[in-house]
Amino acid sequence: MSTLIAAAEKYVFNLLNKELERKYVYHNLVHTQRVVEKTKELAENLSIDKEATENLEIAAWFHDTGYIKGAVNHEKESVKIASTFLKNHDVSDERIEVISSLIMATKINHEPKDDLERIIVDADCAHLASKNYFDYTSLLRKEWELTGFQNVSDLEWVEGNIDFFSKHHKFNTEYALKKWSNPKEKNLAKMLKIQKDLKEDIKKFNQKQEALELKKEKGNVPERGVETMFRVALRNHITLSDIADTKANILLSVNAIIISLALSNLLPKLDNPSNGHLFIPTIIFIIFTVASIVLSVLATRPNVTGGKFTKEDVANKKVNLLFFGNFHKMKLEDFEWGIQEMMKDRDYLYGSLTKDLYFLGLVLNRKYSILRLTYTVFMIGILVSVLAFAVSFYYQGMAS
Repeated sequence: MSTLIAAAEKYVFNLLNKELERKYVYHNLVHTQRVVEKTKELAENLSIDKEATENLEIAAWFHDTGYIKGAVNHEKESVKIASTFLKNHDVSDERIEVISSLIMATKINHEPKDDLERIIVDADCAHLASKNYFDYTSLLRKEWELTGFQNVSDLEWVEGNIDFFSKHHKFNTEYALKKWSNPKEKNLAKMLKIQKDLKEDIKKFNQKQEALELKKEKGNVPERGVETMFRVALRNHITLSDIADTKANILLSVNAIIISLALSNLLPKLDNPSNGHLFIPTIIFIIFTVASIVLSVLATRPNVTGGKFTKEDVANKKVNLLFFGNFHKMKLEDFEWGIQEMMKDRDYLYGSLTKDLYFLGLVLNRKYSILRLTYTVFMIGILVSVLAFAVSFYYQGMAS
């Protein structure tokens, strides 16, 4: 190894280790060393003279040093770095120009003009024929992602590589054509298989997605969110109905106790002429109490429907099979048939749940409306009765 090459190797080694960003996981020192080795292999097997071989090796060492400034136009930056190094080592301008041309020859899609350019271009792309090609290309893809250059899917990446292999790349030297063409073709064949497998996987995935969408459209798989909504809403309505019934029962019990006490203690005293002033307040009190009892009963009084349906009703979706009042007089087998028909039809099923929710709302509206009226009557009755008794006792005292 010449002194100049040794110095170049040391310089590039330190430069890339210290100044190259870690996100360049492909275009790094390892890649540079690999290109240098392939350059030496090609030069040895193509009988290149010593100075030309040295120029090639130096160009190989410096060809990607420009990445310390970024990927854009890195070849020009590499030329600047190499030129500065070579001038510091008293290399002639003519030789610097040759090395600079070799570095620029590594630019993508460059058409080599002479044997030396063909050698360095083939060395830079020697990884296409490597057994480790898929490891190298994975590093390049990762580098693209880390640097923000491009982020592609698996299929797009494989198709891009196939396109480069088949349309944009060819080996230029006789040695590379003989030694590296077959391994390159094997790698291409592997990529074509990967492409086929990926397309089949995507096709299967799309078919599954289409099947799921179709299944949803047909209603075979009800949406969990919709089920939860109906479940919560129906439970809330039933809870509100229970609360209304409880309130009505409380009022019914209280008024029943009040009227029992009135009938057992107050009415017998009205036979005495001295208690005649209590007659009107007592009647008012009893009337409001009875009214409250009647309204409480109406609030909790159930409605019973016919309890039968026909197959035509199910076919026309006119019957809600989720409400007991529509089937309590039906035979079990007829009811089971109706339920099965309803479960086959998403619209019918959700429509029945919607109707059930709606009519529960109507029942709740009736219950709470009557219950509000009952509380109002009870409250007014108590106030009027107390006022009537107070007025009665007042005038009785005045009369005495």
